[in-house]
Amino acid sequence: MDDLVNSPGLRIRTALAPDIDAVLAFWARAAEGTSISDDRAGVARLIDRDPGALLLAVPGGNPGGHAAAGAPAAGPVIGSVIAGFDGWRCHLYRLAVHPAHRRRGVASALLAAAEARFAALGGRRGDAMVLDRNATAHHAWRAAGYAPQPQWSRWVKPLD
Repeated sequence: MDDLVNSPGLRIRTALAPDIDAVLAFWARAAEGTSISDDRAGVARLIDRDPGALLLAVPGGNPGGHAAAGAPAAGPVIGSVIAGFDGWRCHLYRLAVHPAHRRRGVASALLAAAEARFAALGGRRGDAMVLDRNATAHHAWRAAGYAPQPQWSRWVKPLD
């Protein structure tokens, strides 16, 4: 899979199955909150179902280079976003940046790659899952042009 962004110091690429453990470790450190799907099986299902949805930011330095089949990708994960498209709506989840790499454009690059993916798939509007209590995330999302829709609430039901 080609890099989605390849700039000095940063690559945005899709996640591969060998990245699962690194992604889970990254989310445990950098993401706010947890999801019911934050386990190997959940991430594997995501990658299998929609191989382009999980976008990772990794340090640059190997333009166009990719991990060998079955091997973990080079470089630590420094950012992630899930850009899910169901054919109707464009959904953004798990936007996270490693604390040591924040305020350096990583989230902006991830969102630009996600939005480009949506546009290529025919998506018309992105929506994001953002925790009400995460004021830092609110600033980042607003800076990226997103705004809350106060007339909507998220309703959930665990299926297990």
